[in-house]
Amino acid sequence: MRSVIWLVLLFTAAVVAATALGRNDALVAVFYGEWRVDLSLNLFLLALLAGIFIVFTGMQAMQSLLSLPTRAREWREQKRERGAGEALREALAELFAARYARAQRAAQRALELQSSCEALRGDVQFTVLAQMIAASGLHRLQDRRARDERVQAALALVRGKAGAGAGTAFDGLQLLSAEWALEERDAERGLALLAELPPGVARRTQALRLKLQAARVQRRPLDALQTARLLAKHQGFSAPAAQSLLRSLAMEAIDQAYDIEQLRGVWAQLDAQDRRDAFVVSRAARRANALGHAAQGRLWLEPAWDAIAAAGPDDREELALALIDCAPGIGNDWLPRIEAALSAHGHEPALVAAAAMAFADRQLWGKARRMLEQTASAAGLPAPVRRQALRCLAAIAREENREDLAATYDQRAAAID
Repeated sequence: MRSVIWLVLLFTAAVVAATALGRNDALVAVFYGEWRVDLSLNLFLLALLAGIFIVFTGMQAMQSLLSLPTRAREWREQKRERGAGEALREALAELFAARYARAQRAAQRALELQSSCEALRGDVQFTVLAQMIAASGLHRLQDRRARDERVQAALALVRGKAGAGAGTAFDGLQLLSAEWALEERDAERGLALLAELPPGVARRTQALRLKLQAARVQRRPLDALQTARLLAKHQGFSAPAAQSLLRSLAMEAIDQAYDIEQLRGVWAQLDAQDRRDAFVVSRAARRANALGHAAQGRLWLEPAWDAIAAAGPDDREELALALIDCAPGIGNDWLPRIEAALSAHGHEPALVAAAAMAFADRQLWGKARRMLEQTASAAGLPAPVRRQALRCLAAIAREENREDLAATYDQRAAAID
């Protein structure tokens, strides 16, 4: 197709030339001293065009010859710049491939090429990126002294610099240094590095993850819980992972309470959603009972038990087991809740066990006996619950002066591992 187009253009040029120049009878006389040259106008025009072309070509050739040293210098500069970029890419690829010594060497080669390349000599981002890759390789090789030297050199370069590039480089260095500090279990240093970040950067997902990790290293579950809520809000975790993490942190905070006032303070700091979690409520009730305040535990269990019919099977089991621990001293106000739960889910062993312990504590032996026997025979229940049911049956037998039956229940309770 291209050949056809060129052929058409050639024919067009021939037609235009024949039309314009075919019947031109003019002459051009050139005088030089005693010489006179007569030329047709057509020949003169062609000679003039050829002369202009020759002069123009000659000037271009001369310019190319004179600019040859400059172009050679630019070519060498471009080659060094290209080599520095290739070395930096190689360093990054080696780092991702877990070949840390090679990554460090490639990053060093990139820095050496940069120092000899005028175009890259003032490129702060290139220097910082090469230093970060080299420092990452040294960190994996456990060469902390050399790693810190690299980081300090990069920080000295970006501190005081204006521009988005310098700010981004500083943020990256701080986040990376904080991550390394937390890997070394140095939470204080990690938090100090994160505190130097601008407010906007400190709210990024990676910064929040590092804060969460630091709080967990320092065993500060309430701070970790607050950070985890922010991460969950920003979709830093999947929904199931966020729920599991928030639950575990809330229970860890509850377990760290060593008196009832401290436990109440922790409970007050929990989010409303956490206080509705059956596992968190159950852990708080059990902790209150362990601190000698079973009534407080039952008070926290009341809202969850009022809605137990709509809860899931795992939640109902956890709430029932928590009520078993808090059953001593239970009041008559709990009996309607227990009856409602039994009418809705009376086939679940944990609810039966909770009802049996509550009835036994209220000395409702007629209701409690059959449920206690079911609890003692339920293999799916925890061993302490079954052991407690057998001891309650033994106590009931002693109330009825049936020592032989009580001894049998005691023997069965002792045999449970």
